[in-house]
Amino acid sequence: MAEEKKPKTLKEDLVSLSKITEWFEGQEEIDVEEGLKKVKEAVLLIKASKKKLKDIENEFEEIKKEINLEEDAD
Repeated sequence: MAEEKKPKTLKEDLVSLSKITEWFEGQEEIDVEEGLKKVKEAVLLIKASKKKLKDIENEFEEIKKEINLEEDAD
């Protein structure tokens, strides 16, 4: 049976991106194929991180609206 992966947190994505950056910085000669795999992985992590940030921003906006509604009701 295939194991389901739980979604990564934003922090985990950022740690993974940091590790990719460190890998590139630590290379004297970059293996082109491996570098391409790392770039593709980084792109996916960046896209996922942007979505997570947008979702977090939306949650903050919803909380702000709720607070304003409660204040207006008082």
